[in-house]
Amino acid sequence: MSAAAAAFVAAPALALGSFLNVVVTRVPERRSLLRPPSSCGSCGTRILWRDNVPVLSWVLLRGHCRHCGSGISAVYPLVEVATAALVVACVLAFRVPAEAALAAAFCAVLLALSVMAAQRRIVPNRIVLPAAGIVLVAHTAVEPSLEWLVWSVVAAGALLLAVLAYPEGLGIGDVKLALLLGAALGATVTVAVAIGLLAALLPTVILVARHGAAARKLGVPLVPCLSLGAVVALFAGRSILDAYVGLF
Repeated sequence: MSAAAAAFVAAPALALGSFLNVVVTRVPERRSLLRPPSSCGSCGTRILWRDNVPVLSWVLLRGHCRHCGSGISAVYPLVEVATAALVVACVLAFRVPAEAALAAAFCAVLLALSVMAAQRRIVPNRIVLPAAGIVLVAHTAVEPSLEWLVWSVVAAGALLLAVLAYPEGLGIGDVKLALLLGAALGATVTVAVAIGLLAALLPTVILVARHGAAARKLGVPLVPCLSLGAVVALFAGRSILDAYVGLF
């Protein structure tokens, strides 16, 4: 798609990022995504539209509530910017509108799951399982093949074996995420998992070096690392996989 199309989706993508912030905040608490309207987490005052403009309102308010002055986490604008960047990248990278939309939705789900996993160490079934099913059906419709189903099962099965072998370091949430990754990426899910494990290795080494055996209790959430690997695989996975296979 053209740069003009990418620019056209930038504003809606920021709005999508704002909605993801609502998802991240409310889904773990099993609250409605629609009601009540957005309000300050400290004083409970309803947030007016002018204070709810993605990124801009946070900057103008200097990261504080207009009414009570309590701080507003920088995670909010970061999620909005990251969502916009990923959606625009999908529009630029995928020429077929259906593929671009599917890739953008996949990235949005990964971003929401990553923030929830980092903040609360959870991977909500209400998001990851329906997302895996929808992506599997949609991807099969766009590119008819058994690849998406096969790799979804293979990726989830591989991580399940890893969970059984090392339950302290991995969880069932990682297995559920693997279903989604396989459905979206097919064979390049191998690239996503490899990069994700490498991304998790560095902070793990740092924690062990600083805290020793106590680092086991701290842990490094794998979901953000796997999501990072998945984004890399989405845009460059085929090239990486072909280059790797070409070494043999």
